[in-house]
Amino acid sequence: MTLRLDDAETSALRRRADLEERSMQEIARAAIREYIEHHSRADLIDGVLDRELPRFAEALDRLGR
Repeated sequence: MTLRLDDAETSALRRRADLEERSMQEIARAAIREYIEHHSRADLIDGVLDRELPRFAEALDRLGR
């Protein structure tokens, strides 16, 4: 895989890597892992809510009054 960044993104990534004393690749890979974990959790929560909220719609409506 090739990741193409514009000049500003490359510069920001390089500064971050220098600050953390890590490689640009390490920083990018960590960012990708965090993105996937965050979105995987959000997708799981959304799925549960889509399935379960209808079961409790009436109770939630009553509580909201």
